Amino acid sequence: MSAVVSTQALGRRYGRRWGLSECSLDVPAGRVAALVGPNGAGKTTLLHLAVGLLPPTSGTIEVLGERPLADPRVMARVGFVAQDAPTYSGLSVADHLRLGARLNPGWDRQLAEDRIEQLGLDPTQPAGKLSGGQRAQLALTLAIAKRPELLLLDEPVARLDPLARREFLQSLMEFVAEHDVSVVLSSHLLGDLERVCDYLILIIKSRVRLAGDVEELLATHHRLIGPRRDPASLSSDQHVIEASHTERQSTLLIRTDAPIRDPAWAVEQINLEDLVLAYMRQSADTASAGRPVSSVRR
Repeated sequence: MSAVVSTQALGRRYGRRWGLSECSLDVPAGRVAALVGPNGAGKTTLLHLAVGLLPPTSGTIEVLGERPLADPRVMARVGFVAQDAPTYSGLSVADHLRLGARLNPGWDRQLAEDRIEQLGLDPTQPAGKLSGGQRAQLALTLAIAKRPELLLLDEPVARLDPLARREFLQSLMEFVAEHDVSVVLSSHLLGDLERVCDYLILIIKSRVRLAGDVEELLATHHRLIGPRRDPASLSSDQHVIEASHTERQSTLLIRTDAPIRDPAWAVEQINLEDLVLAYMRQSADTASAGRPVSSVRR
């Protein structure tokens, strides 16, 4: 299987507003994909379409080669942690594991129990008495004890402190390494994503703006600093994503596959946060100017 999630012109409308529009995307198998974008961009809508919680308004979506609404059995192969890592406050940790076993035919009881013990969770403790980090770990345990082929995680660490976030992500990556599972992880925490993700999906204003291998995307985007220059004077293979100027100096973020040979430029490498924020600012600036935003896909 070449793609764990594949969409073609996928759209979901809420009344007159499109929550997701013209989304065509292939998430390769075996990757940990970061799903990023501003609030309201369509990230949760995409994940809810992927797990069959919403029907598409237009287009198609396939998960692990199947359409979720046409064949709900595909969800037995998918682990999903929704926003805020929902658990039942009145049920104990052990109750959650029993519920998971009852609802999931492929449930791995030993994995779940071993993980609860490793985390130091008291099986008799009600979920409502757990810390935010502990509830997130319990929700992740319920998702991975299904032995899924694909994990879909919607802002699972948004409300956790830095230590709890690190422990959650470490647990996730240990499971991924051991079981070779694919992951789509939605988050605003770009520093965390850069440590664990090798694929990027950027959604802005309900549309996919950028998708591709993180290493390749970073290798083809550069920050140029040099004497003030009109961006239009650059060669045609250097696409300006963002530009700022002082009286004497220009700073440009460009995308190009070609080497940068102009000695007037000091060339700096960028990180994932630089890349994502540049495209988000480009979209905001272009929208305010009334011009269409170009889409970049890999």
